[in-house]
Amino acid sequence: MFKIGVGPSSSHTLGPWRAARAFVEELRRQQQLDWVSRVEAHLYGSLALTGHGHGTDLAIVLGLCDADPETIPVPEVTAAPARIKAEQRLPLGGEVEIFFDPDHDLLFHYSKSLPFHANGMIFRAIGMGEELLLESTYYSTGGGFIVRDGDGGQSGKAMPPHPVNSAADLRHHCLSEGAAIWELVLANELSWRQAAQVKTGLLRIWDVMLHCAYRGCHTRGELPGGLHVARRAAGIMRSLLGEGTTCDTPDVWLAAIQSRNFSFSEIVKWIGCFAMAVNEENASFGRVVTSPTNGAAGVIPAVLLYYVCFTDRRPGPDEVVKFLLTAGVVGSLFKQGATISAAMGGCQAEIGVSSAMAAAALTEALGGSVGQSLMAAEIAMEHHLGLTCDPVGGLVQVPCIERNSMGAVKAITAANIALESDPDKAKVSLDAVVKTMWETAQDMNTKYKETSLGGLASNIAINVPEC
Repeated sequence: MFKIGVGPSSSHTLGPWRAARAFVEELRRQQQLDWVSRVEAHLYGSLALTGHGHGTDLAIVLGLCDADPETIPVPEVTAAPARIKAEQRLPLGGEVEIFFDPDHDLLFHYSKSLPFHANGMIFRAIGMGEELLLESTYYSTGGGFIVRDGDGGQSGKAMPPHPVNSAADLRHHCLSEGAAIWELVLANELSWRQAAQVKTGLLRIWDVMLHCAYRGCHTRGELPGGLHVARRAAGIMRSLLGEGTTCDTPDVWLAAIQSRNFSFSEIVKWIGCFAMAVNEENASFGRVVTSPTNGAAGVIPAVLLYYVCFTDRRPGPDEVVKFLLTAGVVGSLFKQGATISAAMGGCQAEIGVSSAMAAAALTEALGGSVGQSLMAAEIAMEHHLGLTCDPVGGLVQVPCIERNSMGAVKAITAANIALESDPDKAKVSLDAVVKTMWETAQDMNTKYKETSLGGLASNIAINVPEC
């Protein structure tokens, strides 16, 4: 559920990026890389309709260059594709220089979709004599996950000791083992990697989240893309900490926040500030963590920062790891039983899922039972059902950035309700809300599923130049 990458979209930026790298790797395995003279990328459905605003074109180019989204210097995310467009030369796989003209080799099929998923793409490698060397179809299924057509969905992973395909499974295993949710998830993770690797990996995730929020809270200006949206997180932070406060590192920043006694209304402002800071970075092609998507990347960091800064727990690294383990498994329930792709399910699949993940993790962190944690996830999603994805101008800015602050506050509210409730008396189960979300997604009109053809996107007069 958590992947380090760059903004603005996990399904439209990170997914196509990873698909392009996978296509390059196919060429390597088949020893065809040296024989390629040019490459075409065909984008369909939602990838075509909102691809320019989501940076899909940049992601494809960077993926074909075999750049790593986890480590590429952030300025290069826009600079490298600009150079390639100007020179019309692309280092395929970082090794073989080929002719490449984005205006002709990146094709956006606005009125066509591929059958399996709304985020479909076809890559073609053409040889020296214009012969087709390789053609592959990929789908970006949300959260940075990709599927290659014909792979059959086999992961090749070992079966964990406690398979979890539903909330009922998760609850059963936890109660049978006398385990908290995080303990059960850790036991499953140990089927694939050592405990130290799990902890190190999750603390790296947290470090990227923290640095992202810190950068967002210390950067003023205007977001790119043509909507002229002003960054607001830095102004909110300064109004809360004071203009004269200097915080040179994220740790100093956290200590400054923790040292103050903020009022209830100020804490609520902080929650919104944290969430918006992350998504302002996301909208600026900054480094973020899919949580479970880029468009919803601010919810979990905001709730986790609330837990770190404003509860009496003062959690350390171990508690952060537990929080992320619990959040991750709840996200996986929605991925398995519904979708985490806004192109398939609207924004309920992004903000709604992230809010449910954060609610469950916070509830457990504050002493809630397994039942109360699952109840919190259900409450959070219940109040996001039907939320549409209607990004104005195809950019992950309006209303996306503010929606993260809403999702974070709903997650905290859901946790507080669940902590004061008896889950055995709940009328709606988490499995029922997952099923309902998927049914709602299937009934939702396509124009409300990340196409920018409906909702706010169709009712706000704008003039956004294509990037």
